[in-house]
Amino acid sequence: MTIKIKTPEEIEKMRVAGRLAAEVLEMIGEHVKKGVTTEELNDICHEHIVKVQGCYPAPLYYGGAPYPVTLDDNGQPTEPVRNGGFPKSVCTSVNDVVCHGIPSKKPLRNGDIVNIDVTVIKDGYHGDTSKMFVVGEPTPQAKKLIDTTQEALYLAIDMVKPGVRLGDIGAAIQKYAEGKGYSIVREYCGHGIGDTFHEEPQVTHYGRPGTGVELKEGMTFTIEPMINAGKRFVKHHKKDGWTVMTKDKSLSAQWEHTLLVTADGVEVLTRRNEEPFK
Repeated sequence: MTIKIKTPEEIEKMRVAGRLAAEVLEMIGEHVKKGVTTEELNDICHEHIVKVQGCYPAPLYYGGAPYPVTLDDNGQPTEPVRNGGFPKSVCTSVNDVVCHGIPSKKPLRNGDIVNIDVTVIKDGYHGDTSKMFVVGEPTPQAKKLIDTTQEALYLAIDMVKPGVRLGDIGAAIQKYAEGKGYSIVREYCGHGIGDTFHEEPQVTHYGRPGTGVELKEGMTFTIEPMINAGKRFVKHHKKDGWTVMTKDKSLSAQWEHTLLVTADGVEVLTRRNEEPFK
């Protein structure tokens, strides 16, 4: 396992990418409402990322070739994309969708919960973050799940500093979520990030204290707990090959931040202005 320790120059680029990713989530909130489609939300995000920020939306054609593609002035590929890849610029995961939901033409309904997952590439470096949104008023059950998942992320972030092990963080998330009666998705996890979208280490949201990679200054990675209201088991959408859903059709929630391990703690590179981090 090779874990990249970022240089000061790389860290500064990641700060820029992280801030831009956070801005997309700050921008899109007012557009999440009854009747809008997730495809429309995707198009708004795409336009902002490409034309306003001058970035590339990392999910777009991820897994295809070439990647990333060159976009024209209208934000469209300048050459055909082979071998598929993710077809949209953001992931929109609604209700029982755990992650990697493909934006669609289905309108959102009152009470829907939706995770919007944004990753931008700026000057070759990635900022990756996601947030839960609610259409109208959530049910008490949905609100508790959303709040618990965010609280689990925040308590994990508070633990990040040199010397802590990833198993400590995973165990804390697991204990907190399961203590509320929820389950942790195990098939997907956080990850190292930098000039590569997904790099080492893998950051699981369950584990045993005292195990796993020891955190060191200069490491950058995501923590992104996926927590289900029912059982932890998931399934893939058979037709699109990307969408991951809860097997028992229970609600799922996720929050995500890109983090930097500093000399004495953590810097949240994708912090939104609404959040309490320094």
